[in-house]
Amino acid sequence: MKLHTINTGLFKLDGGAMFGVVPKVLWQKTNTPDSNNLCTWALRSLLIEDGDKLILIDTGIGNKQSDKFFKHYYLHGDDTLSKSLNSKGFCEDDITDVILTHLHFDHCGGAIKQSGDKLDTTFKNAIYWSNENHWEWATNPNEREKASFLKENILPIKENGQLKFINRENRITKNVFNNIDIFFADGHTESQVIPMINYKGKTIVFMADLLPSVGHIPLPYVMGYDTRPLLTMTEKKLFLDTAANNNYTLFFQHDPINECCSVKNTEKGVRLDKCFSLNEL
Repeated sequence: MKLHTINTGLFKLDGGAMFGVVPKVLWQKTNTPDSNNLCTWALRSLLIEDGDKLILIDTGIGNKQSDKFFKHYYLHGDDTLSKSLNSKGFCEDDITDVILTHLHFDHCGGAIKQSGDKLDTTFKNAIYWSNENHWEWATNPNEREKASFLKENILPIKENGQLKFINRENRITKNVFNNIDIFFADGHTESQVIPMINYKGKTIVFMADLLPSVGHIPLPYVMGYDTRPLLTMTEKKLFLDTAANNNYTLFFQHDPINECCSVKNTEKGVRLDKCFSLNEL
């Protein structure tokens, strides 16, 4: 098995929204805002090369939305999904499976592309994996999340016959793929998928929006975007206690600086141990 970091660009979101009730004087220590209170965030995916499988976890925002849409989020940087795949020696047609942690636009936008006047799947040979609970949640969205679930990012997957569901077995589903288990988290959105990869005897966890960055490790540091913030805190505690006790490696999707970290137990609870890049493992 080989793991590859796939960078798909950078974007900006309001710092207050990203840290909820935590005061700016605290969160700005790890995420410096600009004059408009916006912080830069990564759009980082993970590619898993395992035998005849080439599995991509999340796809970034993509490039099919309008200029007006992108201006809201200040998409920038030189990286794109296609360029990053090419840099690793692959193209879109090589992908066999796409695991979508959830269907917010910054996680699944690159799954669909504009082909002339129609929408098509970016990865024509891939199975796209979601789960039944989250699919129903996203295709019949609540008013709070409606602006994040864009039908053009979601419906063509099913229309093209490429959608399959991961079975949810309580909190964790084992062996969804060879060497990949799934931790389900419901605080950010219903049935968010957190992949846990057995790699070189270590557990590498793709954190998605359960833990967007190093700055979100303390339990109260919960995004204002989360639909059930108290549940997020419970899920974070459960996960971080397990991660510290079992020396998990946390792979960050949105941290603009740090790809990975380990965590440790302290008198103040679980805290950051070390930061490092994926290729240092």
